[in-house]
Amino acid sequence: MAPRATALRLVAKRTLTPSLCQTMKMRYSTVPLAYDLHEPAKPSVGNPNKNSPIVFMHGLFGSKKNNRTISKVLARDLGRSVYAIDLRNHGDSPHDPHHNYTAMAADVGDFIKQHDLKDPCLIGHSMGAKAAMTLSLTSPTLISSLISVDNAPIDARLESDFARYIRGMKEIESSEVTKQSQADSILQSYEPSVTIRQFLLGNLHRPRHPESQVQKFKVPLSIIGKALDHLGDFPFKDPREVRFEKPALFVRGTKSKYVPDEVIPLIGQFFPRFELVDVEAGHWLISENPEAFRRAVVEFLSPKE
Repeated sequence: MAPRATALRLVAKRTLTPSLCQTMKMRYSTVPLAYDLHEPAKPSVGNPNKNSPIVFMHGLFGSKKNNRTISKVLARDLGRSVYAIDLRNHGDSPHDPHHNYTAMAADVGDFIKQHDLKDPCLIGHSMGAKAAMTLSLTSPTLISSLISVDNAPIDARLESDFARYIRGMKEIESSEVTKQSQADSILQSYEPSVTIRQFLLGNLHRPRHPESQVQKFKVPLSIIGKALDHLGDFPFKDPREVRFEKPALFVRGTKSKYVPDEVIPLIGQFFPRFELVDVEAGHWLISENPEAFRRAVVEFLSPKE
């Protein structure tokens, strides 16, 4: 299970400034993304989209392994291949000083091209959802559909504990722990929830070094720490300038604040063919209510009569 939802406060819509326009047009150096491929045992009979794969993206501090179970289930139920990927600076993917949605979207776009994926569906949770939305708006011809899991195309300020988590994780690294139990003991003073601590400590690993047992985090803490202030932002502000005209599904948790009712009209402006499904869960709805999430995705991606 992943950690509980964090509070979120909407930020007033900003005017698109010249500097932001330049940032959106910037071509970042992309990184090759690590991934796990989950193949269906039996292709879906009678499904015209059976050869259209799914690209699944995790959230902040997550990795491809968090989506392993649901990816296997979706591959089975839909008869489609599912690529669970590690976004930049997460899991087994390379580190890069640029950690924003434009750069992440560029990575995923290159991944789709390099693997010659035809009309994939993008599924992204939280940070991964904004990366997926960004790619769908910048390169709509690359993908067939979009599933955004508990996030919206808005600027929002995260009133979260992420900065505190970074401090705790940095203390763990400076303490040169050799056991996860030692790391957990340090992290207890930063986060009381066992579930959240286990989620964060899932990033710990022992680098290949024959003379050291010291554990480090796969996530580059300094890079993520500097990026936190902007991870609530969305690179597009004006739906009159860019839209995704293909099918889109927005799944939100009923106990989460990430997709409030007042942003639904804006979702419809950016994604005019969107559907909305509410799942009885918090922000981490894939792990909290996997069956409801599975049903929503399968219904959305199954052939319509």
